[in-house]
This record gives sequence, C-alpha cells and structure tokens, in this order.
Amino acid sequence: MRAVVCHDWGSPEDLKVEEMPDPEMIEDGVRIAVKAAGVNFADTLMIKGEYQVRPPFPFSPGLEIAGEVLEVAPGVTRVKPGDRVMAMVHYGGYATQAVAPAHDVHVIPDAMDEVTAAAFPVVYGTSHIGLKEKLKLQPGEVLLVNGAAGGVGLTAVELGKKLGATVIASAGGADKLAVAREYGADHLIDYRSEDIKNRVKELTDGRGADAVYDPVGGKAFDAALRATVQLGRMLVVGFASGGVPQVPANILLVKNITVIGYYWGAHRILDPDLISASFAELFEWYAAGDLKPHISHTFDLADVAEAMNTLKGRKSTGKVVLTTETRH
Repeated sequence: MRAVVCHDWGSPEDLKVEEMPDPEMIEDGVRIAVKAAGVNFADTLMIKGEYQVRPPFPFSPGLEIAGEVLEVAPGVTRVKPGDRVMAMVHYGGYATQAVAPAHDVHVIPDAMDEVTAAAFPVVYGTSHIGLKEKLKLQPGEVLLVNGAAGGVGLTAVELGKKLGATVIASAGGADKLAVAREYGADHLIDYRSEDIKNRVKELTDGRGADAVYDPVGGKAFDAALRATVQLGRMLVVGFASGGVPQVPANILLVKNITVIGYYWGAHRILDPDLISASFAELFEWYAAGDLKPHISHTFDLADVAEAMNTLKGRKSTGKVVLTTETRH
C-alpha cells in the first residue's frame, strides 16, 4: 500500500510517502480501502512524539479515515464489504489501506462523499458530545467558542446554534470570523484586536457567558475564564495555541465555575455506545441538511507536509483533508 511514513520524531518535512506492507487484520477488525483522511492537530503532535499515543517506528499518522470496506474479521456484523464508511484509528490513516476496530467504524449517509466523511468524525464527534453531554448546553444560554473558525471550533458554533444557544465566536482575523458568521455565530470577537473578556461582557450586558468551549488554551482560555457567569462551565478541548493554562483555583471558588477536562478519543473505549448514539444523531442532522461540514483545503498524500503546515500555520478554516488519489 502507499502510505505517509514517519521513521523518527520530527517535523512534517521529515515524513516520506513510501510503499508499506498492508496492515494486518485484527480481532474484531475492519479492513478499509482509504479514499480520504482528515488532518488533525493531534497528528502534528504525534509525529513529534508529543501526543498521548506514541506508535512504534515506522508508522503512518492519521486518526480519521473514510473509504470502502474490503474485509471484516470473523464475527463482525456491524459493516460488510462494499459499505461506504468513516472510521477512527489510533494511527495509520494516512495510507491507501487501514484496519480499524469494528466499534470505530460507521456507515455514512448516502449523500455524504468520502472527503466530507473523512472530515467528520473527530470535529463533529468532539463538539456534539462536548456540548450535549459535558457542558449540557441549554437553549437560550450564551456559549463562547474560542478558535471558532478551526476544525472543532467551527462545529461547536454550528452545533451550538442547533442546540438553541446564543453563540459568541472568537477567532483571529476578519476572514475567519466571516466563516464563523456563515455557520451561525450571533456575535464575533477578533482576539487580535479585541479583548475577549471585555467584549463578552459588552455583548451580554455585563453578565458573561454561561458556557465556554475552548480548544485554544493560553491567553484565550484565561480571558474566557474571567468572562463566565457565576456557576459557569468551561470545557477544556485542547491547546492549539501551545499554551497549557494553569487554572487559578481562587476564581473557580469565587465564581463557582466548573472546568471540565475532555478528551473525546478516550470515549471510543470508555463508552463506545455513546459514540455510536452521537453519530446516529449527527447523521440524521446531516441528512436533513442541518450540518454543512466545511473543508478549506484538500491535498494528495504526497503533499502531507503542506497539509500539516497549513493547519499548524492557522491558514485553514474548518478541516484539511488528504486524499489518496494522485493528482500530479
């Protein structure tokens, strides 16, 4: 098979596209001919050895894929050869073939193409469970989304509106805020020129945000913490800024704020039924036309360094996707 290969911890430029043996089938596994793979911030950490998962060398990065089922292990009835599916893998997605555990494989709606499907699992899965199950967002509440034009941030804006919230989107620059507006944001904050805390207070008549969805960390998290209401909730989704916040417990105490740590990937093992139920509802919303996944860039596997650097350099909005079709 053709695959992006990481031989040692390093940068996107160190990755090579090579021929590798097809992956071995696993118990309760599904072999998939990969048509497209989503690019995630976690992939950029994995190739540096800075992610929770540290695969043995050589390995191919990539956490989410879409394609066609080629083969299933004995006893697997969830999907069958020929099904069009999306799937999550611990790594190995940047390749023309991958094997995923059956519980991580989901048949996609007929109207969803493979590129869209590859962009779907991580960002929509993260935001759907994060907003509904973790933050328990209620209609009429004010939701502040940091990094609102990024992969998970933009889906949080879209799903926040679907759940009936008033959404304040924080992002860097007019172009990114325009995308957040297109996806339903009621109010916009350009963190490059505006103070997040002060603007949230202004937009809510001094009250603040009921809930905060934060995949950014750093200064954006610190400002959002101070922009919440009494009894507010904050969801820690990631640290795209590179800064891991040190939460001041005195503010949590005085304002009775709940800060929730959230790693969606762990729920694939902790509660796979929750993941399946989440995707079932998301697919219903997609089929009804309520969700419109945003993909700003697609690249061939050979252009993996450019794809990763586009994401790392914050040049993308929504998702970046790799395709297995050679376009050179």
